[in-house]
Amino acid sequence: MDLKSLYREIINEHNLHPAHKHDLEGATADHRGVNPSCGDDIRLQLKIKDGVIEDAAFVGSGCAISQASADMMIDLIVGKSTEEAMTLADGFMRMIQGKADDAEIEALEEAAALQSVSKMPARVKCAELGWRTLGKTLAEGAAEGEGHQPHC
Repeated sequence: MDLKSLYREIINEHNLHPAHKHDLEGATADHRGVNPSCGDDIRLQLKIKDGVIEDAAFVGSGCAISQASADMMIDLIVGKSTEEAMTLADGFMRMIQGKADDAEIEALEEAAALQSVSKMPARVKCAELGWRTLGKTLAEGAAEGEGHQPHC
């Protein structure tokens, strides 16, 4: 199996069988992200305690790339500090822009399968949706007990 086929398989698996696509009871942060150019729409829910993302989930609809990207992102961020999650989000955005170094790409684990999206301008925003939503959620100061209402 060539690398392109493997990456396609990873994306399909996360799209068809997302482990984190459900409502998250007890979420302390809740933020909606929308990609108006194609209609992708997700709601990211985080459970943050003492600066650590204890759990996360998303709900919504969109293309295979947006759904798989959000699911892979959550695989990475659960158990990480909010600072580590922001570093991963920054690394993902740099990867999509073609500016990430090997260490940043390696840190993204399965999400690195989306690296080739950088060559498909129409799909970049799809891949970035979950990560942008995460960045906005954390930048707004999601903290223990601080709930955010869903918004764009």
